[in-house]
Parts: sequence; C-alpha cells; structure tokens
Amino acid sequence: MTSITEKAALREEVRRRYALSAVSGQDGCCGDDRSCGTDTDDLTGGLYSSEELTSLPASVTDVTLGCGNPTAVADLRPGETVLDLGSGGGLDVLLSARRVGPDGFVYGLDMTDEMLDLARRNAREAGVDNVEFLSGYMEEIPLDDGAVDVVISNCVINLSVDKPRVFAEIHRVLAPGGRIGFSDIVADDALSAEERTERGSWVGCVAGALSVSEYRQGLREAGFTAVDLSPTHAVADGLHSMIVKARKPVD
Repeated sequence: MTSITEKAALREEVRRRYALSAVSGQDGCCGDDRSCGTDTDDLTGGLYSSEELTSLPASVTDVTLGCGNPTAVADLRPGETVLDLGSGGGLDVLLSARRVGPDGFVYGLDMTDEMLDLARRNAREAGVDNVEFLSGYMEEIPLDDGAVDVVISNCVINLSVDKPRVFAEIHRVLAPGGRIGFSDIVADDALSAEERTERGSWVGCVAGALSVSEYRQGLREAGFTAVDLSPTHAVADGLHSMIVKARKPVD
C-alpha cells in the first residue's frame, strides 16, 4: 500500500519531469532514461498520421508525451465537448478541436504550469480558439457534473497515484451516454506489480501501469459499461500501449 507521503512524492516527481519536458523538449513519458523499455524513439507507435503532424506548429509536435493517438479512436464528432487529461503541449487538444469543429469545444487539463504555458502558446500559434487549458489534477477535475461528451488521455492514467479516484471523476464529468477513448500503457495480467517496477519507473509510465484485468475492473466499478482494451504495440516485455474504450450509461 502506497502511503500519502509516497503518493505526494510520486506526483511531484511526475510534475518535475513534465515541467522539464515543457522547457527542454525532452520526451515526457520516457525521458532521458528511456525507462518505458522501448527501443524506438516514437513511443506512439507511429499512430499519428503525417498529415496530422505537419498541419500543426513544430512547437506542438516536437515534444512527444504519449503512447498512442486517442483522437484517432475516440470517434469525435462535430459539436461535441471533449476533455483531454494530461494535455501536455496541447497536441491532442488541437487535433480534437479540429475534429469537433467551431461548434464544439475542447478542454485540456494539466497540473504543470510550464506545460499549460506551452499549450496556450501553441494554441495561439495554431490559431485555434475553441479550446481552454485548465490547471488541476485528474483526481479532482475542475469541471461540473456531466460537462463533457468525451474524455481522452494519452499515456496519463498510468501516472496517477489514485486511479479509482480518476475513474470516478471521469464518470462524474461525462454526460449520460458519454464515452472515453484512451491510449495508455497496460501490463499483462501475468506481470506482478514488482515485475512492473523492475521494468521501469513510475514517471516512466511503467511501475504505475495497471494490468488488463485491473483496468477493466476499475472502469466497471466506477460505473462504466462496454469496456474494451485493445493492444496496439509493445513497449516492453509484458507491457503494451493499448486503446481503452468505455461508455457511461444513459441512465
């Protein structure tokens, strides 16, 4: 069991790493130690199209913080309201804003001031104005109940020190019938918590990764249905980048 003090220390370690990423351009999830265990420089597995990336300023695309492309699987529609957890430099927020169009809106939530400053600059440079970047924690989302239609995240849930709280908060801010579309690093069920720690650090997106069964159970206990986890590519032995989908029941 992780103590409150240990949780606070882990959160601060994550914050420092992502602050460094914002000012240095260093990859956030793996950082300079490449602790995600992958031998590729593109942890996203090449899941962003060249058209998506070349359509945005280099300041948005130079810092790769995720492990997939949640905007490609969330089936975003014109007019929808979207929340991106751990929005970083704003890549997925800006791509989502284009998908939902001028009648839609996208919130980006991040706990790192340096990332929020970078994301706001990137939005201005890209000329995107149907977005807002919020300061806060995904365990305490600063939005009203039922405020959004879709919640996305990119290699972020594994960094939380209180995942049941995150799942409950996501469920709260989603409107009835709302859905999630995540990219996240998930462990095989056979991989113990100790073995995950051996393969990489918490801030490296490995030690805090849930197993497939734990992820599925956590979402169901929070009230989600139609839970589905699909692997896209391996990032280490027994660890995979996965697409995670689920829905909040209408009633």
